[in-house]
Amino acid sequence: MESSDAIDTFTALSQATRLDAFRLIMKHEPDGLPAGEVARRLGVPQNTMSTHLAVLSRAGLVAAERHSRSIIYRASIDRVREIASFLVNDCCGGRPELCEPLVAEFTPCCAPKENASGC
Repeated sequence: MESSDAIDTFTALSQATRLDAFRLIMKHEPDGLPAGEVARRLGVPQNTMSTHLAVLSRAGLVAAERHSRSIIYRASIDRVREIASFLVNDCCGGRPELCEPLVAEFTPCCAPKENASGC
Protein backbone atom coordinates (compact mmCIF):
# COMPACT_ATOMS: atom_id res chain seq x y z
CA MET A 1 0.00 0.00 0.00
CA GLU A 2 1.26 3.42 -0.93
CA SER A 3 1.32 6.23 1.63
CA SER A 4 -1.24 8.17 -0.42
CA ASP A 5 -3.66 5.22 -0.23
CA ALA A 6 -3.17 5.01 3.53
CA ILE A 7 -3.85 8.74 3.83
CA ASP A 8 -7.08 8.32 1.83
CA THR A 9 -8.13 5.50 4.15
CA PHE A 10 -7.37 7.46 7.31
CA THR A 11 -9.08 10.55 5.91
CA ALA A 12 -12.24 8.55 5.29
CA LEU A 13 -12.18 7.22 8.86
CA SER A 14 -11.32 10.58 10.46
CA GLN A 15 -14.96 11.66 10.66
CA ALA A 16 -17.03 10.27 13.56
CA THR A 17 -20.11 9.17 11.58
CA ARG A 18 -18.01 7.43 8.94
CA LEU A 19 -15.94 5.68 11.60
CA ASP A 20 -19.11 4.53 13.38
CA ALA A 21 -20.64 3.37 10.10
CA PHE A 22 -17.52 1.44 9.15
CA ARG A 23 -17.32 -0.24 12.56
CA LEU A 24 -21.02 -1.15 12.38
CA ILE A 25 -20.59 -2.64 8.92
CA MET A 26 -17.50 -4.57 10.09
CA LYS A 27 -19.54 -5.96 12.98
CA HIS A 28 -22.04 -7.39 10.51
CA GLU A 29 -19.60 -9.22 8.27
CA PRO A 30 -20.02 -11.31 6.21
CA ASP A 31 -23.69 -10.44 5.60
CA GLY A 32 -23.31 -6.65 5.53
CA LEU A 33 -26.07 -4.14 6.19
CA PRO A 34 -28.47 -2.19 4.00
CA ALA A 35 -27.62 1.51 3.75
CA GLY A 36 -30.97 2.46 5.33
CA GLU A 37 -30.30 0.21 8.30
CA VAL A 38 -26.87 1.76 8.84
CA ALA A 39 -28.51 5.19 8.82
CA ARG A 40 -31.27 4.08 11.18
CA ARG A 41 -28.93 2.46 13.70
CA LEU A 42 -26.69 5.52 13.77
CA GLY A 43 -29.56 8.01 13.80
CA VAL A 44 -28.35 9.77 10.65
CA PRO A 45 -30.56 10.96 7.77
CA GLN A 46 -30.35 8.57 4.82
CA ASN A 47 -29.08 11.18 2.36
CA THR A 48 -26.30 12.16 4.78
CA MET A 49 -25.41 8.50 5.33
CA SER A 50 -25.31 7.96 1.59
CA THR A 51 -22.62 10.63 1.34
CA HIS A 52 -20.61 9.06 4.17
CA LEU A 53 -20.87 5.60 2.63
CA ALA A 54 -19.70 6.99 -0.71
CA VAL A 55 -16.57 8.37 0.99
CA LEU A 56 -15.90 4.99 2.62
CA SER A 57 -16.46 3.30 -0.72
CA ARG A 58 -14.03 5.60 -2.58
CA ALA A 59 -11.43 4.83 0.09
CA GLY A 60 -11.92 1.12 -0.58
CA LEU A 61 -13.21 0.39 2.92
CA VAL A 62 -16.70 -0.77 1.93
CA ALA A 63 -18.32 -2.22 -1.15
CA ALA A 64 -21.95 -1.81 -2.18
CA GLU A 65 -24.05 -4.54 -3.72
CA ARG A 66 -27.62 -4.13 -4.91
CA HIS A 67 -30.12 -6.67 -3.62
CA SER A 68 -33.57 -5.98 -4.99
CA ARG A 69 -34.41 -2.46 -3.80
CA SER A 70 -31.70 -2.33 -1.13
CA ILE A 71 -28.03 -1.54 -1.35
CA ILE A 72 -26.08 -3.76 1.00
CA TYR A 73 -22.74 -2.49 2.29
CA ARG A 74 -20.01 -4.89 3.26
CA ALA A 75 -16.60 -4.18 4.70
CA SER A 76 -13.62 -4.70 2.42
CA ILE A 77 -11.64 -7.02 4.65
CA ASP A 78 -8.71 -6.98 2.23
CA ARG A 79 -8.44 -3.21 2.67
CA VAL A 80 -8.50 -3.61 6.46
CA ARG A 81 -5.68 -6.13 6.15
CA GLU A 82 -3.74 -3.79 3.86
CA ILE A 83 -4.01 -0.82 6.21
CA ALA A 84 -3.13 -2.91 9.27
CA SER A 85 -0.13 -4.34 7.43
CA PHE A 86 0.90 -0.86 6.30
CA LEU A 87 0.88 0.33 9.91
CA VAL A 88 2.97 -2.51 11.30
CA ASN A 89 5.12 -3.35 8.28
CA ASP A 90 8.31 -2.09 9.91
CA CYS A 91 7.24 -2.99 13.43
CA CYS A 92 9.63 -3.92 16.16
CA GLY A 93 12.95 -3.54 14.37
CA GLY A 94 13.29 -7.25 13.64
CA ARG A 95 12.22 -8.31 17.13
CA PRO A 96 8.92 -10.16 16.58
CA GLU A 97 8.42 -10.76 20.31
CA LEU A 98 7.67 -7.04 20.64
CA CYS A 99 4.70 -7.48 18.29
CA GLU A 100 3.17 -10.38 20.24
CA PRO A 101 0.80 -8.11 22.22
CA LEU A 102 -0.42 -6.59 18.94
CA VAL A 103 -1.08 -10.01 17.44
CA ALA A 104 -2.85 -11.07 20.64
CA GLU A 105 -5.23 -8.11 20.27
CA PHE A 106 -6.52 -9.54 16.98
CA THR A 107 -6.78 -13.15 18.12
CA PRO A 108 -10.10 -12.95 20.08
CA CYS A 109 -12.03 -11.38 17.21
CA CYS A 110 -10.51 -13.58 14.56
CA ALA A 111 -10.60 -17.00 16.20
CA PRO A 112 -12.93 -19.54 14.60
CA LYS A 113 -16.32 -19.57 16.35
CA GLU A 114 -15.94 -23.15 17.54
CA ASN A 115 -12.66 -22.24 19.27
CA ALA A 116 -13.70 -18.85 20.59
CA SER A 117 -15.25 -18.79 24.03
CA GLY A 118 -18.17 -16.45 24.44
CA CYS A 119 -18.52 -15.52 20.75
